[in-house]
Amino acid sequence: MRRLLIGLAATTVLVTATACGSSDPSGSSDQNSSSGGTTTVKVGLIPIVDVAPLYLGQAKGIFAKHGLKLEITTAQSGAAIVPGVVSGQFQFGFSNVTSLMIAQTNSVPVQAVANAIASTGVQGKDFGAITVKGDSPIKSAKDLEGKTVANNALKNINETAVRESVRKAGGDPDKVKFVELAFDQMPAALDSGQVDAAMVVEPALATVKSQGGREIASPFLDVAPNLTIAMYFASTQYTQQNPDVVKKFQEATAESLAYADAHPDEARDIVTTYTKIPAAVLADVVLPKWPAEPNRASIDALAKLGEADGLFKSTPDLDKLLP
Repeated sequence: MRRLLIGLAATTVLVTATACGSSDPSGSSDQNSSSGGTTTVKVGLIPIVDVAPLYLGQAKGIFAKHGLKLEITTAQSGAAIVPGVVSGQFQFGFSNVTSLMIAQTNSVPVQAVANAIASTGVQGKDFGAITVKGDSPIKSAKDLEGKTVANNALKNINETAVRESVRKAGGDPDKVKFVELAFDQMPAALDSGQVDAAMVVEPALATVKSQGGREIASPFLDVAPNLTIAMYFASTQYTQQNPDVVKKFQEATAESLAYADAHPDEARDIVTTYTKIPAAVLADVVLPKWPAEPNRASIDALAKLGEADGLFKSTPDLDKLLP
């Protein structure tokens, strides 16, 4: 199933999710399991630094304190996780905000339930960046015209962000060629010359730098200061039928986010449990911000750019989508 999810393009996945979901998308019968007062919920995550608070919260007993046990499955992108949540394969998932807006405007029943991550808000010191080889002639985002740029999902948040960086640098984003590649494959692809640039996030960003690569732009900041990038979500049916479990997940996630923000060294260490990043590289990883609440103004800006790039069938209804 994981390979199938990863292999599907975002739009196809989203449309298929509504047509080929299971008969019980709520997941309330056999997907949720309870034992001794603890409910096991299945969660779809991407193996990147962003989700460290959930792994940390599980390890520190925060979710157990709230009566939950997480059963985690990984995927390449938020676009790949959406159909798993809608079909009931997962009760909760991690996704960037653009994927959730695309889903909603494709009539896919999703609901954001908790905040996940935000940009650091500091140019050149964010957890995501457009990177090139150390000896690349590319000096700015404008130089990406006519070049190939790797993204983890096409027609999604990272492509929108790169396009905005190109615009702000005085270039034409329509002249950039985007290719889809998993984050953990980007450092090797960049080093070998398979791509000219890569839009990477941690820990792949630290790996690229360890190979002599360099940053040319902080695209999340070009979208909006302190951009809310991703959130945890569920299907609308699941939230309606399992409000008690959703509330427990929200409370445990908020507590885990706060713990990770207050204990960056522990957050950094937990990343080694679900990625293959070497300890020496881990020390250079830039951590994102993990605020308790989403930044609505930044999401509005992201939605407008997504509309301009033709990602949505209609204007996203953020009042319905956001918690």
